[in-house]
Amino acid sequence: MKTPYGLGILLVTLSYFVFSTHDAVIKLLVEQVTVWQILFFRSVTVCTCCLLIGGPRLAHRAATSNIVKPMAIRSLFLITAWLSYYTAAKSLQLGELTTLYFAAPVVATLLAGPMLKEHVTLARWIAVFVGFAGVIVASNPVGLTISLPVYLALQAACLWAFSTVLLRRTALHETSLVQMTITNFFFILLTAGMLIVEWKHVDFATTAMLFGVGLLGGLAQYSFFEGMRRAPVSVLAPFEYTALVWAFVLGYLIWGDVPAANVTLGAVLIGGAGLLIIFGERFGRKASTSEGG
Repeated sequence: MKTPYGLGILLVTLSYFVFSTHDAVIKLLVEQVTVWQILFFRSVTVCTCCLLIGGPRLAHRAATSNIVKPMAIRSLFLITAWLSYYTAAKSLQLGELTTLYFAAPVVATLLAGPMLKEHVTLARWIAVFVGFAGVIVASNPVGLTISLPVYLALQAACLWAFSTVLLRRTALHETSLVQMTITNFFFILLTAGMLIVEWKHVDFATTAMLFGVGLLGGLAQYSFFEGMRRAPVSVLAPFEYTALVWAFVLGYLIWGDVPAANVTLGAVLIGGAGLLIIFGERFGRKASTSEGG
């Protein structure tokens, strides 16, 4: 992948695979513990790993960084997105929930222009909407009405998109470890209070899974942050759709769910959206070089 944004695309695609694995483990955990416990343990694990790697120097740099305020705002958007998503998941079918949530890449691309002053090419717009069409085909949603769960799923998508754009604004000003430390520290503060109200006793195996979620979440966050440092939001947005493909693969491996024909077609469209971005950027770069030379 020799496009100027190739490494960013690879890192973000890796992050969505790890996030999908992370979500599969959470699906197993959510029947035993609360979402607040999961988010708390995940954040504690990520923070601990960051501090073990960076030491006191990282802690000082994170505490005195200029991005503390924007990252605090981003953390509020993220925690609200998580809560909205899981609340909606109690009432909506998976296909409905997935389709609504994956409006996020479209929203992120819409925001990239006015907020980041990114020039969104025609190829990127086409890729975003082809990917979204793939999600609709794969999920096959029917009978949606505007209800509170539908609103919450759309809210989660918009909040995630907005937080992604905010991350792009700070990604070039600090290292990924600093950003991860700040984000997860705020997550600890935001979730710790609710543990008193919604704590559930966990055994050793469940505790191990909780910390495992933290390790997966940390790897996914690091890959995502590094990817965001290397490519524009409008380039990376279509690759968020790859998470749906991984979700179906993991569903088959863990629960024996067999993808239907519409899922296969949707996956092809999603893959096509990614290829459109890759080749669009490559040909665009060649065209610019030819005009300049």
